[in-house]
Amino acid sequence: MSEISSDKVVITCALTGVLTNPQQHPVPVTVEQMAASAKEAYDAGASIMHVHYRNQASGLGHLPSWDPEVVAEVDSAIREVCPGVIINMTTGTVTKDQSGPIACIRRSKPEIAACNAGSLNYLKATSKGSWAWPPMVFENPVSKVEEILAVMKETNTRPEFECFDVGIVQSVGMYKDVGMFDGDPEYNFVMGVASGMPADPELLPLLVKYKKPESNWQVTAIGRQEIWALHLRAAELGGNLRTGVEDTFYLPGGEKTSGNGQLIDAMVRIAEQAGRQVASPEEARQMVL
Repeated sequence: MSEISSDKVVITCALTGVLTNPQQHPVPVTVEQMAASAKEAYDAGASIMHVHYRNQASGLGHLPSWDPEVVAEVDSAIREVCPGVIINMTTGTVTKDQSGPIACIRRSKPEIAACNAGSLNYLKATSKGSWAWPPMVFENPVSKVEEILAVMKETNTRPEFECFDVGIVQSVGMYKDVGMFDGDPEYNFVMGVASGMPADPELLPLLVKYKKPESNWQVTAIGRQEIWALHLRAAELGGNLRTGVEDTFYLPGGEKTSGNGQLIDAMVRIAEQAGRQVASPEEARQMVL
């Protein structure tokens, strides 16, 4: 991994997410839809596609898939229309069972894969004083992290550490200290989950302070139009950038997006506002791999 220039920024498109219903929101589901949406994002300036995979059976597109052949087909279709694109594969499972993601990493061998770096009480309360869904634990003990990191090392896949709170940011540093992975960590500060770190621009400098030095980082900002102030702060502080219909359906002006292309267009403008230049896929490879 090398840094080309401090004013260059890599943009990731979060293509679809895990459970969003395509009947309600503009999320791609089929192989053809995923490739077309990736092409829109790529043409707008995204060099990395963070990919969740959906059930391809009719009427079941709102459900995830860990079928290695579906993953391979989606990744191949994206690569065909986006020359030089970097695939960033999801790996998240609520429980400790990672057999699905592991099979998919081994089948498709993505350049990057997410590594959920710590556990979280995944909660949301409604305005009526009830839980939006039954309280659940997103389980990511050290043994689970070690297991997925070992597979990524086997396939030469770079881990991107998903950090939902400050303690997880510090845990990633300890994973490095005890030799759980090679090279510098790649941090993704996930901000906006109701029971995790808030999407607050004032919090961001502290997260940058507590990461390992000389490490790349980006923000996943979950919410509505208020998240764009956080994206701007990330650009100003030297982070890489990410958006997509996994994270938001709202553009900076508050209007709803028609899809990933519009969101990446908006992110390019944020980067330029902060004095940053968007990295090409070739430059992105040198910066993050």
